[in-house]
This record gives sequence, C-alpha cells and structure tokens, in this order.
Amino acid sequence: MALKRIGLIGGMSWESTLEYYRLINRGVQAALGGHHSAPCIVNSLDFAAIERLQSEGRWDETGERLADAALALERAGAEGVILCTNTMHKVADRITRDLAIPFLHIGDATAARIEASGLTTVGLLGTRYTMEQAFYRDRLTAAGLAVITPDAGDRQTVNAVIYDELCLGRIEPASKARYLEIIARLAAGGAQGVILGCTEIGLLVSQADTALPLFDTTAIHAAAAAAFCLGRTTPAQPALQPA
Repeated sequence: MALKRIGLIGGMSWESTLEYYRLINRGVQAALGGHHSAPCIVNSLDFAAIERLQSEGRWDETGERLADAALALERAGAEGVILCTNTMHKVADRITRDLAIPFLHIGDATAARIEASGLTTVGLLGTRYTMEQAFYRDRLTAAGLAVITPDAGDRQTVNAVIYDELCLGRIEPASKARYLEIIARLAAGGAQGVILGCTEIGLLVSQADTALPLFDTTAIHAAAAAAFCLGRTTPAQPALQPA
C-alpha cells in the first residue's frame, strides 16, 4: 500500500523525539507486518534556543521558528505534520497559518482518546506553561472534559523535573516517587485519569506504576501519526494507552 509521509518537528527535547520516531514506526509495522516502516521526515530544532525564548516570553518568535520548520517539512515532501512537544502547541495557530498540509494537534488526539475511554475529569501534568496557561486546557475543555491541575508547589516540582532532568536524559527514582505522589493527589481531588501532558513524562512514569488511567501524550500522538501514514482517520489502539 502507498503510505503517507509524515513530517516531525522535533528536538523539544530530542529525548522524546526518539520515542516518537520509534512508536510511529512500530505502529506502522504492527499494522502491516514484515519490514514495513513509516515514511518520515524529521526537522529537529535546537531546544536551547527554543527554551530561552520560552523563558523570556517571546512566543511570537517561537511561532515564527516553528512555522518555518513546518513549511520546510512541507517543501521536503511531507503530507502531514506533527509537533513533537505539548508546550509549543501554544503557537499552533501560527504554525498552521500558512501550512497547506494537515497538522495533527496533540490536544485533539489526546481528547479523542480520553473521550473513547468514557472518562470526563482528568488531571493534567506538563510544563508550567501547559499547566498554567489556557492554550492546552481550553482545547480539552472544548471537547467536554473537566481538567484538574496540581497546586502551585506541585506544579513547580513537575516543571523542574521536566527541564532539569527528563529533557537531559536523567531518570531519577526520587522524582518518579514525587510524580506518583502528585498523581495520587490529583486522584484524591477527583481526577479519573491523568494526562502526561509533556512528551518526556512517559520516560519517568508508566501505567505499570499506578492503577489510575494514564494518558501518555507521546504514545497517543505517535499513534495518530502512524494512523495518518496508514491513511486511517483514528489510531487502532486501546482506549487507555500505557506510557
């Protein structure tokens, strides 16, 4: 069969981009068997430059850089684009403004997976931008979901672990324990499941660590990308995707 070529805007961080590439190819191979793999083009950016713009609040500039990256993928022959990070979906509107090919939004894929599970109230973990700003939460609430975020102290912990450890490839048992405590507090506050709303969090905690349903956005988004390559409208994956 003719597979569609997917373009990946990666590097934010490259640790999670590796997971995207692996999961997309595994999804296509699982569907077709044999030696099949996904036609991919990866445009991997220097995260140091993006992180500096984030911390300085220069979101318009990040939007321009990512829009240029998406257009470069389109010119290179990509038939669809995914952005391999949750936080930078803050500038999704700028990325898609001049793009003539489909853009697979991580929030839409995640909301669809949660809706399929039958849950209505979810906790959200991610960078402080994702947890505190409206761009991501509003995408979920528009799909009919109630979203709970950790308190200020827990948000600081979640964010610090992402930037100071996970983005640098550090997996610390103590940080895993803190994350599981935060997940337990979200459950006590009414969360029926928890979104791992940063593409690195799945490197630290997984469904095997808790009975509470976890929605690993890296796995969900990669499944949507594999489905796109296969010409399918929805990923043929379980409703609850282990991290």
